[in-house]
Order: sequence, then structure tokens, then C-alpha cells
Amino acid sequence: MLLSRGWWACMNNKQILVVATRRIGDVLLITPLLRSLRLAWPGARIDVLVFAGTEGVLSRNNDVDNVIAVTHRSSFIQSIRFLMSLWRNYDLALSTMSSDRPTIYARVAGKYCIGEVDPGGKHQWKRWLLSRTVESDNLNTHTVLMHLKLADLLSIPRCHEVVMKWDAQDEAVVHAALPFDISLQPYVVLHVYPKYFYKAWNNEAWIALATWLHARGVRIVLTGGNDEHETVGLRELAALMPIDTINLAGKLSFPCLAYLLCNAKAYVGPDTVVTHLAAAMGTPTIAIFGPTNAIKWGPWPAKYEFDANPFVMRGTQHVNNVVLLQDERDCVPCMFEGCDRHISSSSDCLQNLPVKKVVQALGELGIR
Repeated sequence: MLLSRGWWACMNNKQILVVATRRIGDVLLITPLLRSLRLAWPGARIDVLVFAGTEGVLSRNNDVDNVIAVTHRSSFIQSIRFLMSLWRNYDLALSTMSSDRPTIYARVAGKYCIGEVDPGGKHQWKRWLLSRTVESDNLNTHTVLMHLKLADLLSIPRCHEVVMKWDAQDEAVVHAALPFDISLQPYVVLHVYPKYFYKAWNNEAWIALATWLHARGVRIVLTGGNDEHETVGLRELAALMPIDTINLAGKLSFPCLAYLLCNAKAYVGPDTVVTHLAAAMGTPTIAIFGPTNAIKWGPWPAKYEFDANPFVMRGTQHVNNVVLLQDERDCVPCMFEGCDRHISSSSDCLQNLPVKKVVQALGELGIR
């Protein structure tokens, strides 16, 4: 059953921990839950436990009081010491991941703890550890809605907004990085490289798209991470694009990226955290999807406030400011790591996706 209104009221001055130890995109998608907690209990202290390297996506988030970053791999002794440092520090702990570590963190840290747990008998021990659980659905429920089921357990209203903030300093960094006035020159942001190659479109298509946009008076801005392989690849690709293409790979924090995106005429990118960020900023967004389950991982559109999945499993779809673009072959989405079933594999459904489909999708968003 749901918690009482009396319990709800007394949480206002308590300590809350939200555990999200996974990838950076997963951390971004807990922000609707964080906003739900903050609106329900504005006086509570809300800390978030994440893996080191993912905390930047929360750096300007006013719903968070403190971010605790833990290393992904640590020795047994380090792990025990960290668990001891968490011991019963929080009145409430929430695990937003169904895997083992987040469950244990929530149990150790919280006097009352709730979390997502995968179905099946082998996960029963997690149900015994946690005070309350919701059954995780990795197939037919969007990640945002899955996390908001934890808000339901706490009897607090749902907030559906994916949150990303920036400040004046972040704005200044973006203005300094661009050789033009963003209020006068329209630009489109292209995010070429996802974390894993099996989610990537082909380079020739990106060059053709950039050329098409440039012919319509639009500047091209490339974004990317600071991984050496990615920065080298983007530098080589930018040299084949229109001469005034701007490459900002590795130069912007997530708050800076949010400001860049919210002023862009449009954004095009694959299944990656920056695509989720563009959608959240209200930017006209083309999300190029291949093997990935669109129901669970489609970018949450801005101003989408329904308790229903934004996207269905198959087909190109337009919801609010997002066009989710898929190939039409029967195997899409296969939900495998590429055609060869490993993260460095290519995916035919992406490699063969024609540029004209992206151009048509941009037309749906008013860019012609």
C-alpha cells in the first residue's frame, strides 16, 4: 500500500538519497524523479549517488543538494569502507537501478528504502532487503516512467520534466566558443558519435546532411566527448564538411551544452545522452535510432506530461519537438549490439539509413 499523508508531511526536513550508479544518460533520466521529490518536500536534503564521471549532468540541478561520486571499480576494502560511510545516513533511500550494487547502497544508506527490482525468483533477495519495491520493466515502459513509479510508492505527485540547468558563466563559455552571434545566425547541432559504434550513422551521411544544411544558410556545430578517438575522428570529419563548420567536441560541459542546444534551430543525433538533452531543452530534435528499444530509451519530448510511453516500438514517430527516426526493415529494433552482436559492430539499419529520411524529418519540424 502507499505511504500515509502523515509520513509524507514529516519527510520535509529529512535526508534523502537517490542512487543512480550507471551511465550518464541514466543519471539525466532520473531528474523527473528528483524534481518530483523536491516539489513534494522542498525542505528535504536530497543527495544523489552516481558513478564518477557522470556527475556533470547534475552540476547545476537545484533539486540536488549534494552529489556523491563513487568509482565504478574499487577494491573489496574500499567498497566496505564506502558502505560503512553510508550506514543509515538517510531517512529515505531510493534505488533507481535494478542491479545489485544500487540495491545494496539503498539498503545500507536508508532507514526506509525503496527500489526497482527485476522480475523472477533469483531477485527475491532484493525484495527482502528493500522496504518496498516496484517490478522493473525493461521492455514496455519508458525509463522516465519506470523511475516515476518510485514517486507513486511515496504517494507524491509525478513531475515529468527532464531537468538541465545552466548559469551566466555557462552562457559566456558558449558565446566565447562560437565565432558568431547566436541571436543572429541560425545553427544546427550535429552529434555524430555515440558511445558505442553499433548506434552510429555513417560518416558519408553526416557530410551530406551538413552540406544540405549549409546550402540553406545554416551553420553547423559539432558536439562530442573528450575521448581521444572521438576528438580525432570528429576533427577529420569536420575537415570534410562545409569550411565554416564549428567543432566543439570536448570543449563544453553539460550545462554549456544545454544552453547551446536550447538556442539551436535543430539538433540531429543518435541514441546518446546529448540527444536526450536536446529533446529536454525543447530543441527540434531528430533522434536516429537503430537497434535500441524506442519505448524504453526514446528521448523524452519537452512538455510531454502523460503517464504513457511517448513512443511505440517500431516506425518513425513525431511527438512534440522530437522525431524519432528508424529504418523500415523488419528486424528493427533488434535490441542487440549491432548486426555482429558486439559494441564495436555496425548496424545495417543505421549504416544504410538514407539522408533523405533525415531531411524529411527536419521538414516535419519546420526546417527546409
